[in-house]
Amino acid sequence: MKIGILTSGGDCPGLNAVIRGAVLKGIKVHEQEFVGFRDGWRGVVEGDVIDLPRHAVRGISKQGGTILGTSRTNPFEGKGGAEAIKENLDRLGIDAVIAIGGEGTLAAAKRLTDLGLKIVGVPKTVDNDLDATDYTFGFDTAVQIATEAIDRLRTTGESHSRCMIAEVMGRHVGWIALHAGMASGAHAILIPEQQTSIEQIAEWVSDANARGRAPLVVVAEGFVPSHMEQAHSERGLDTFGRPRLGGIADQLAPELESRTGIETRATILGHIQRGGVPTSFDRVLATRLGMAAVDSVKDELWGTMVSLNGTEIAHVGFEAALGNLKRVPQHRYEEAAILFG
Repeated sequence: MKIGILTSGGDCPGLNAVIRGAVLKGIKVHEQEFVGFRDGWRGVVEGDVIDLPRHAVRGISKQGGTILGTSRTNPFEGKGGAEAIKENLDRLGIDAVIAIGGEGTLAAAKRLTDLGLKIVGVPKTVDNDLDATDYTFGFDTAVQIATEAIDRLRTTGESHSRCMIAEVMGRHVGWIALHAGMASGAHAILIPEQQTSIEQIAEWVSDANARGRAPLVVVAEGFVPSHMEQAHSERGLDTFGRPRLGGIADQLAPELESRTGIETRATILGHIQRGGVPTSFDRVLATRLGMAAVDSVKDELWGTMVSLNGTEIAHVGFEAALGNLKRVPQHRYEEAAILFG
């Protein structure tokens, strides 16, 4: 059996470990053959592939990014569509596809599967917002990178007695902000799931300052203060027509400085959270998911994705992961909020 692998959407640490896990187990256990589609769905639509023999994946689990490249191509636009893709797969002798990506990638995979293509999925997102899996690879690395950066901000904040605001990723959910904020001892954590007033944030900052601390605020890019109706965006739209978020920290800094009298600086971590080498947790999780994905192909579990359930790998339908974001529950936020101020 010949399997095509693609990585689609935003990159994140751990993608190469998935590829390696799938190729090694597929070749050694199931005698499968592999090719990789270049640049996500673009490679599928255009039939642009590279061979993936065993030596091609040697030592790549520790590398960030993806050796296959990625894009945000819509497989139903332009020369795409189920019939055109099926013709490409038949021409290349590809029997099945492993699609590695987030909600957009899996939604496209489900639609193509419903139209008769043989596809299984591997969930990927640094935001950790996909339902039906406890954790997605890339999240642990993003939290580690954010925590290290925030630790550095804290030392310079303490040196100058400043309030430091660190903005992290999180369009709809605040998992990175919550975990990195708790790990770094933030005096306030601001997430999309919780609208908070400027007055309350200023109170937390002032309380920390009154105790002789340099206040530290961690905010997710999708946080919406109570006086705003939608997340801050001034960078236009992305390829899916969604507002490009980022910059809420720059909006908060002068407001907090004005209200508290404490010199305040903002830092936006941005794409640095998605780069670099994956943590050991993400390498192991990604490898296990890749190995499980080739089992899904062998067992012909089309229209399913592999997921982490506790410490075990499970197989669930695409529909279980789509439509419902995995948001930070109220009790987790309240747990963290005890430490604010």
